Amino acid sequence: MIQTALAIGGVGLSAWAVATFPRSVLVFLLFQASLVFVYLARIPRWLRAGLLALALLVLMPLLGHFNGYYLEVATQVGIFVALALGLNIVVGLAGLLDLGYVAFFAVGAYSWAIFGSPHANLIFGGGFPLAAGWFYLFLLVGLLIGAGTGILLGLPVLRLRGDYLAIVTLGFGEVIRVLANNLDKPINITNGPKGITPIARPPVPFEVPYAEAFYFLVLLIAATVVLVNRWLEDSHIGRAWEAIREDELAAQAMGVPLVRTKLLAFACGASFAGIMGVVFAAKQVFISPESFTFLESIGVLAMVILGGMGSIPGAIVGATVVTVLNLQVLKGFSLWLNELKNAGVVVLGYNLADLPTQLEPAKYERMIFGAILVLMMIFRPQGIFPVRRRARELGER
Repeated sequence: MIQTALAIGGVGLSAWAVATFPRSVLVFLLFQASLVFVYLARIPRWLRAGLLALALLVLMPLLGHFNGYYLEVATQVGIFVALALGLNIVVGLAGLLDLGYVAFFAVGAYSWAIFGSPHANLIFGGGFPLAAGWFYLFLLVGLLIGAGTGILLGLPVLRLRGDYLAIVTLGFGEVIRVLANNLDKPINITNGPKGITPIARPPVPFEVPYAEAFYFLVLLIAATVVLVNRWLEDSHIGRAWEAIREDELAAQAMGVPLVRTKLLAFACGASFAGIMGVVFAAKQVFISPESFTFLESIGVLAMVILGGMGSIPGAIVGATVVTVLNLQVLKGFSLWLNELKNAGVVVLGYNLADLPTQLEPAKYERMIFGAILVLMMIFRPQGIFPVRRRARELGER
């Protein structure tokens, strides 16, 4: 009863606080923390589902009216949640270390960027861009291209394990980025380092603000990815992936077809990345090879590890933590420091106006992010929300 009251009160009060103090990063973080508490609280399932639905479907769009950047952050979180869940299949369930996951993201993004922009006229001679409604069909195209690319990567590397597999996938990711950077001649397919713009954005069926409509679209896709992940995890395919992760030889001895099962893991994980690549291209309206660097793959992998490998709630929370940290916390802290500097605030006898710009937290986001990962691996190597088996294994060690 107490936890029920705390869950309802926490969501309501934090939402009211965000509406009252729309520029406060700390208050928005409290709203997100209240959602985590709702998930962890010992309350009836229907109440948990209802509170989460209320927060994501009603409160979040309303908060976007007070500060549009909150809706932008929530949309980015949804995109990276789907990406992390896709990589969680490959790394967390099947145990295949993939360092080139951003390649599938790039393939999906360029598929819509080319056909959804006037750039396609340079390749096919005319008739482009496609109507904005084609975006919804290209979600399926992105899924198929991503899955096909995943199979293409999986075929030559099935015999590899561990570090060797990681190096090959890393190279594959760099190959895709270099191709995107250089396929502007002799036929200009990707427009090279200049990137492609403008990219058509999907039409919305209702007369609502576009940012809200796009948020609901991303939320719907992310929810579908969560349901598919849950179904795969509980199916015989998911159990086969877990068997391969634990011991390939034992899995093969028990009749698990290694080739087909590994290819299926690569294809499923890559298909989610292909879909979100299409969504990302439409959201940004501009893409270039710089959007798909090796650091992006590492970032998504860190989300999976931080949340807990093989855990669906872990991947969701890991993606949320990393995205909010990079987009909001560090940048918000830097803006707050700049305001103090401009106001000439004195702290312990030191005038912040004399603080060099090199010490802005936003410039050290990779370093701070790395320090957080190091501390996590020392004090909680199983992740924030690990699966039970992994928690027991690391707890015993």
